[in-house]
Amino acid sequence: MAIIKNIHEKYMKEALRQAKKALALGEVPIGCIIVHEGKIIGRGYNRRNTDKNTLSHAEITAIKRASKVIGDWRLEECVLYVTLEPCQMCAGAIVQARIPEVVMGCMNPKAGCAGSVLNILELPQFNHQAAVTRGILEDECSEILKKFFASLRERNKKEKEEKAASSETT
Repeated sequence: MAIIKNIHEKYMKEALRQAKKALALGEVPIGCIIVHEGKIIGRGYNRRNTDKNTLSHAEITAIKRASKVIGDWRLEECVLYVTLEPCQMCAGAIVQARIPEVVMGCMNPKAGCAGSVLNILELPQFNHQAAVTRGILEDECSEILKKFFASLRERNKKEKEEKAASSETT
């Protein structure tokens, strides 16, 4: 069990590296990697604002890249690592891609669809389910998001105050 946890932590650190790329762009810091036979074959990070595209989630990008490497849309022998619980779109894509295992950092109580709001990944009504491991490097995954949103709130507050001050002088 300790060996599996160490492997999960090793790969989650790689997903966190992807999240830091999103952070550097000013995006919500979410990262994802896909592993096949011990090798990372897909990487992705949140780029919705940068790309101006709803579909530019970390998981979707990683799935697209992994599918290209495998040469198939079925990723049946892969493990997906993601820093934040997938949304409904990404959870649906994971099911569609037939990914058998998902390892998550932290939960998303407002929009998560792997156990928080819904649990699309483990619904027995679908023809495919994914085994889910939760809480790998949870503190690190949660902390990067908390810092990002605290900074965003502070930036928004400052902009609002500057705008109010500027309208008072005109």
